[in-house]
Amino acid sequence: MSLTAKNKATAPRGDEILTDEALAFVEKLHTEFAARRDELVGARRTRRDEVAHTGTLDFLPETADVRAGDWRVAEAPEALRDRRVEITGPASPSKMAINALNSGAKVWLADLEDASTPHWLNVVDSQVNLKDAARGVLAYTSPEGKQYTLRDDAPLAVVVVRPRGWHMDDDNFDVEGSDAVGALVDFGLHFFHNAAHLAASGQGPFYYLPKMESHLEARLWNDVFTFAEQELGIAYGTVRATVLIETIPAAFEMDEILYELRDHASGLNAGRWDYLFSIIKYFRDAGSDYVIPDRASVAMTAPFMRAYTELLVQTCHKRGAFAMGGMAAFIPNRRDPEVTEAAIAKVRDDKSREANDGFDGSWVAHPDLVPICREEFDAVLGDKPNQLERQRPDVNVTAADLLDVASTPGDVTEEGLRLNLYVAIAYTAVWLSGNGAVAIHNLMEDAATAEISRSQVWQQLHNKVRYADTGNEATPELVTRLLAEESDKLKCEVDAEAFNHYYEPAVELIRDICLSSDYEDFLTTPAYKLVR
Repeated sequence: MSLTAKNKATAPRGDEILTDEALAFVEKLHTEFAARRDELVGARRTRRDEVAHTGTLDFLPETADVRAGDWRVAEAPEALRDRRVEITGPASPSKMAINALNSGAKVWLADLEDASTPHWLNVVDSQVNLKDAARGVLAYTSPEGKQYTLRDDAPLAVVVVRPRGWHMDDDNFDVEGSDAVGALVDFGLHFFHNAAHLAASGQGPFYYLPKMESHLEARLWNDVFTFAEQELGIAYGTVRATVLIETIPAAFEMDEILYELRDHASGLNAGRWDYLFSIIKYFRDAGSDYVIPDRASVAMTAPFMRAYTELLVQTCHKRGAFAMGGMAAFIPNRRDPEVTEAAIAKVRDDKSREANDGFDGSWVAHPDLVPICREEFDAVLGDKPNQLERQRPDVNVTAADLLDVASTPGDVTEEGLRLNLYVAIAYTAVWLSGNGAVAIHNLMEDAATAEISRSQVWQQLHNKVRYADTGNEATPELVTRLLAEESDKLKCEVDAEAFNHYYEPAVELIRDICLSSDYEDFLTTPAYKLVR
């Protein structure tokens, strides 16, 4: 066998997940698709270079017939027809997985990507928990003796698994001397162990697909699904996938992405935080018109964000696919009721806007927000499972609308720079420790929000931004000084051992990628080298 797991014996129940048969299946996926993955990821840089040269993006002329065509995706299976509230979170540890399944949400996005980390124990434990969840036997007993089990008094959330993006490799698996493709590892292990069981119960297998930048990448996923179904004798079209539209080039190819996946497609999701990150990344050197204000001031009502979400709803419903709203990242703080009350009001406004715009459901990051989201969608949906019938013929979004960053209200401030540095350091440190989701200032931060933070710093430096609140210009000296001050602040907030092991390397990493003349496409790529 050319694919091997290097640390098979070190993960609890690893022998149960990393069987010879499972690894052979993942190896087949690599043999069939890894080279295409490499080509498509390489093509991203070529396209970004073209955008850097032209300073713009547009809808593809070569796929105009797809956008104009009269076609629809496959009808949704019963388990996915009502998605009015979805909770997101990592599949490891098992306590969090159980809480998500028991939350009352219609769907649990079991995240193996932005809310997780590719530490070896997480990779294997996530697969263990997903296998147990598929069979209804997931349970956990805490060191204090508290037991967590799956509820039997109400339906559990339907599991939709998010594998890693195409760009990520996994060095825990060796394929003829090279690292394995993280997406194929995550999908392959989950599909091998659970596809037949989930298909028999009508509960899947279902997936969320992240970080895609073109319809050709969606075509690759579709071919992976078809191949996997054939290999394991699963009926064609059993797999259903929801695509996160969280990159700016993908926003120009929504129709094409659904078309490529049409027999396996379930819908599109407005991945708002990664979308902001992608816009900064794509237009980082395109001048001041693409410098986004402080992250905290960018609302979903900003013109370019409004264009993106309205086009997504229109595109989905035209094709019979579900339109899923974005993340409510607020984490309730029961010790601060005033802050919690104000934040919940904002969540209500956000979910009410999405429901009234035609979305079929939306995301939350905490069980306490499930009833808030459900109430807002209940008010619009009533007894209907979704609102696919809302075609939104009033929407007419142009390329210029999607790129209208310059009209975004808000300022670029030095206080915002400080917050970006604080979040980037704090999140990266926690990521290095093995946790992919962390509450910072009552917000659930994951890789996407950390990417925004460090990318804004790089963009501000390279565009010599002048901060509205101080009048100072963004310079390496200023960033270095504030980085040290925010590092000192964090040093007072965490214990010395944690700071030495995780925060100091995080500070060095953030300094390097923010001050480098070259832009690092993904924060998690150099961060992964620190945990390998």
